Amino acid sequence: MKAKTATIKKNLKTLDGVVVSDKMQKTAVVLVERYVKHPKYQKFITKTKKYKAHDEAGAAKMGDKVTIQSCRPMSKDKSFVVITVNGAKI
Repeated sequence: MKAKTATIKKNLKTLDGVVVSDKMQKTAVVLVERYVKHPKYQKFITKTKKYKAHDEAGAAKMGDKVTIQSCRPMSKDKSFVVITVNGAKI
């Protein structure tokens, strides 16, 4: 019988953003901004999107800069996990 080996997942999406809400238990809402070029008008615009991220320790507070990473879906709209808060790993 073969022993199970830990598989390292590659190509996980990693995003940087700012926490805009921490009122839910073990969840932080993170605002991520992207700077993209408009395909037709060639003007650079800032696009924003909010992601719900799992924060087991509750370390992320409003205004903190965090890094989130994709994971398996934990609920209907929570499929990211907080990995760093203000540059410090959790």
